[in-house]
Amino acid sequence: KMGKDTIETLKKIIKERVVIIDGAMGTMIQKIRPKLTEEDFRGEILKDHEKPLKGNNDLLSITKPEEILKIHEQYLEAGADIIETNTFSGTTIAQADYGLEHMVYELNKASAELAVKACKKYTEKNPNKPRFAAGAIGPTNRTASISPKVQDPSFRNVTYNELKKAYREQIEGLVDGGVDIIFIETIFDCLNAKAGIHAFMEFKEEKKRDDIPLFISGTITDRSGRTLSGQTPEAFYVSMKHSGMLSIGLNCALGADLMIPHLKQLSNISEVFISAYPNAGLPNQFGEYDQTPEQMAKAIEPMLKQGLVNMLGGCCGSTPGHIKAIAEMAAKYGSVREPKPKNMNLRLSGLKMFEKTDDVVFMNIGERCNVAGSRRFKNLIKKGNFTKALEVARSQVESGAQVLDINMDDGLLDGEQSMRKFCNLIASEPEISTIPVMVDSSKFHVIESGLQCLQGKCIVNSISLKAGEEQFLKEAKEVLKYGAAVVVMAFDEEGQATTAEKKVAISKRAYDLLVSIGFPPQDIIFDTNILTIATGIEEHNNYGVEFIEACKEIKRTLPYAKLSGGVSNLSFSFQRLNKLRESMHSAFLYHAIKAGLDMGIVNAGALPVYSDIESELLTLVEAAIFNKSSMATENLLAYAEKYRESMKGGTKVKDNLEWRNQSLEKRIEHALVKGIDKFIVEDTEEARLKAEKPLHVIEGPLMDGMNVVGDLFGSGKMFLPQVIKSARVMKTAVAHLIPFMEEEKKKLEAQGILSSSGRKKVLLATVKGDVHDIGKNIVGVVLGCNNYEIIDLGVMVPCETILEEAKKHNVDVIGVSGLITPSLDEMVHIAKEMQSKNFKVPLLVGGATTSRMHTAVKITPHYDGHVVHVLDASRAVNVVNTILDPERVEEFMEDIDDLYEDLREEHISNLQSYSFLSIEEARQRKLAIDFDKHPPVKAPSFIGEKVIDDFPIADLLPFIDWSPFFKTWEIRGKYPYNKYPKIFEDPTVGKQAKQLYTEAMDTLKDIMEKKSLVVRGLVSFYRAASVGDDIELFSEKDEKVGVLYGLRQQLVKERENDPYLCISDFIAPSSSNKQDHLGMFAGGVFGADEMAADLKKNNNDYQALMIQAIADRLAEAFAEYMHKETRVNYWGYANDENLTEAELLSISYQGIRPAPGYPSQPDHTEKQTMWKISNIAEKTKIELTDSNMMLPGSAVSALYFAHPQSQYFAVGKINKDQVSSYASRKNFSMEDTQRLLGP
Repeated sequence: KMGKDTIETLKKIIKERVVIIDGAMGTMIQKIRPKLTEEDFRGEILKDHEKPLKGNNDLLSITKPEEILKIHEQYLEAGADIIETNTFSGTTIAQADYGLEHMVYELNKASAELAVKACKKYTEKNPNKPRFAAGAIGPTNRTASISPKVQDPSFRNVTYNELKKAYREQIEGLVDGGVDIIFIETIFDCLNAKAGIHAFMEFKEEKKRDDIPLFISGTITDRSGRTLSGQTPEAFYVSMKHSGMLSIGLNCALGADLMIPHLKQLSNISEVFISAYPNAGLPNQFGEYDQTPEQMAKAIEPMLKQGLVNMLGGCCGSTPGHIKAIAEMAAKYGSVREPKPKNMNLRLSGLKMFEKTDDVVFMNIGERCNVAGSRRFKNLIKKGNFTKALEVARSQVESGAQVLDINMDDGLLDGEQSMRKFCNLIASEPEISTIPVMVDSSKFHVIESGLQCLQGKCIVNSISLKAGEEQFLKEAKEVLKYGAAVVVMAFDEEGQATTAEKKVAISKRAYDLLVSIGFPPQDIIFDTNILTIATGIEEHNNYGVEFIEACKEIKRTLPYAKLSGGVSNLSFSFQRLNKLRESMHSAFLYHAIKAGLDMGIVNAGALPVYSDIESELLTLVEAAIFNKSSMATENLLAYAEKYRESMKGGTKVKDNLEWRNQSLEKRIEHALVKGIDKFIVEDTEEARLKAEKPLHVIEGPLMDGMNVVGDLFGSGKMFLPQVIKSARVMKTAVAHLIPFMEEEKKKLEAQGILSSSGRKKVLLATVKGDVHDIGKNIVGVVLGCNNYEIIDLGVMVPCETILEEAKKHNVDVIGVSGLITPSLDEMVHIAKEMQSKNFKVPLLVGGATTSRMHTAVKITPHYDGHVVHVLDASRAVNVVNTILDPERVEEFMEDIDDLYEDLREEHISNLQSYSFLSIEEARQRKLAIDFDKHPPVKAPSFIGEKVIDDFPIADLLPFIDWSPFFKTWEIRGKYPYNKYPKIFEDPTVGKQAKQLYTEAMDTLKDIMEKKSLVVRGLVSFYRAASVGDDIELFSEKDEKVGVLYGLRQQLVKERENDPYLCISDFIAPSSSNKQDHLGMFAGGVFGADEMAADLKKNNNDYQALMIQAIADRLAEAFAEYMHKETRVNYWGYANDENLTEAELLSISYQGIRPAPGYPSQPDHTEKQTMWKISNIAEKTKIELTDSNMMLPGSAVSALYFAHPQSQYFAVGKINKDQVSSYASRKNFSMEDTQRLLGP
């Protein structure tokens, strides 16, 4: 009999061991089906039914109950704890195919009674192993998120309410038949499942049945890792979380091996139990499943080893034999997975999950799909032009909106119909529906019409206490059933709150009411009304201040609640003055976010950066926002009038494509813009003959053309590879002119190539100990294109050399670059030396490991000159132009200095807010792997080192991850086109990406044919044992050969049960008497640096960068290949691994390969131990620099850990007690250790 003890009993059993679910009902019916006739399906009860019924398996529960009972008992005999009812198609929707809608309740009740009968029999046989009947609810044969009509994507052949009604009838029959569990399964469309959940929640509420557990199981339809309706596993979980489910999982479509990567994603996020019941492999060409019970059990075992599941069973193709094998396998492991701790972040979903973590400072809610906020959108909707309206939504996503607000409230619109149609349409547009939706209306029935079309977890905007508590709670309970977060407006029965005190009081009242009905506090979003300021009405002047003060108090007093606002309201008094309005919005957001504002409805594509607002305007705007003066409004109005008069339009330049018929100057411009060098020498010579001096060709048509290139690049209309090709054409032209310029040496400066008059010099260098220079080289090329003389000192340049060369050449700017963390310390040293030697020139800092925060905190305080962090090459020109412009530099640096001062204050504040465990307590709360239950994997095939020389590059091609290659060239597609190969479809950068890739493949082919590059590496294995935070390594003869020292996490974690990790946790301790091992790898690509240098000498910067970028990709591919070889062959602990390229690149395998100097062990000196133990330098020629950087530049090293519970992590900040312990163990001074770990 079902009751509350059912839930508690289930929880108890699941915590003790893996629970077994039965196998496929359909497969077993298929086995007996040949002997079943049409008459068997009909029985006496339906002998005169007008439609054929053979194939309606659910009907057999009534017409052949003994056969169904027998199948249930076979699964129970095999060891199943849970059996599912024979009701997969038990809805009126599915049974309509057979004309049996009227029998749905009876079918479900009869099926439930059979399953309950079988469970009762086997529970009585063995009371210590209770059995449970789960009411199976299938997805129906229709989908609420996808149109069956290609020509009409807004059409649906089933509605949410039809699904909800059908599911409700099925649930009634199952519960009346006595099931213990409701199991909504094989979910291919989350919207269908949400209707089922809604029906179940209504049933429980009406019948007061909170004693029925709910299980959920979705279906990933193919290797893409998405449901049929496009959701990722994480988005699916977030969409289902409101259901109060006891478990969530995956079933059907895939075999166990292909299911594991997706199950991992689900397991990593799920706060509830996880189930998995895959198919018995994939079907053969006849639609049959060939996987034997033993094979299926072995395929499922990694789910147990990796701790991914709490419940296991089988779907298509599985039989009692398969379930028996799975049960026997699971019995060896006990309980393997703890649900994740409760997450208190706001989580939303479209096709993907969005989580409002601390890293997401502010959520942009796109405002342009709001008929009240966008005239264009309103006109399109009124005209019925929904296709064009979708473009508005798309542009919002492309402009950075993280949530899309949709509002159809207009007196001349049918809001409900418009909302439904538009939401249905965006469901068919993956680039739009990838983000969550805010369903926005003052009419709750319109909100519901939107929610009934959206499979993700939405935000409802809004409800309020305007009509009293009863109406407020009624609507809130409905929002809960739809699984949405909610915006609560600061209105009550008395009206709108305008003061901070009233805003807070209404919010507190609403918060208490919502929490009392079980609304998650993190899903409560308060909009305390951003009201219009500067209207000329005195009482409005303080509205900005009241809002900001309310934000602070709500954040202080209402835990986990979020804050939002409609930002455009602030500036309504300045209609049509977009520049002014956008500046007001940006400044207001800057201060409101500091006060706690989490999100806002803004036009994501039209918001200036706060620091970019011109000084006069910012002063006026902030005076109005903070009501600083009685004249604030008048002053802003005066500025507005001045701005209104200065508005002007622009003109467009038409380009003639028949460029060879154009003037000489236009031909040169076209060649530079398009990167065409075929005619450049010919055109340059023609220009020289016409010019008075060769120099005039450079100063005239060539620089004019490069200025066009610079403008196009700066405006985002050209991309970096194109700019570098332009530079190659420029260099070719200049190289032709040099001999002629040499003849006029007396008239020109000896070292000048371009204009010597007023030409500024920029010195660039990769700092001492660092060999990475691709980014620096790109900056050099881009600045060179803009008439700067570049003095490139190369890589590994000592501070002394940088400063000597800077003085020698009398440079105007010094730029330093670095990729690894020790480079940061060297940059600090350079700043100190520049100060001591009285340098005044600006210092620019860049490179992958640098940041604005590090520059502000660590570098700027040591140098009185200008210091600027440059994010990437596209920013370099603007920064250098500005910093060398006497009229602009002062204001620019004031903004930079203010920003850096804010960052330093933030850093100090953060340091004060950090909480650390003592190192001893952190060690006590380590990841305590039970090595008896989960022993180390088998021993590697050898102990010692193995060199891999002249590895075939062709074998690495499938392992190349091309996505970072495009980022190197600063070509970035927008989701879903942000990764290779989808980037080729990106409407903005796709064509350029494809061309770049084609050229890369041509270069690769040439490299392989000429054998220009050599790939070489080493893999080694040693016996290993952990001793505290360190790992001792031993030779085959058990001689100690070295120690790898570990650092442990110390920052206090939000979740109390989270372990504090160190790499030593993954190795069996010496006290365990378990034999464990650790592997090492180092690999490099030789010849690229030399090739690049030769190409640069020949003015071919583009190909030089191409070679270096390809070499980096080959090195990473070699690391990926060798790790696979290690798992499958050299170590062989995963010799049955069969992963796709995509799964390899997404780390869907057992084991990790962290590298010294990176987050899991951020000390680069640990490489010295690797190099010494494995004799890497001598055996591979991969050298370590003084700062532990690897040479050649395209080189990779790593440690191999194999235990299933090993995982990547970041040590993060540590406290002085650990620094002291680490220094003592390594025999380093405290000062040296702090320097190594400081950045």
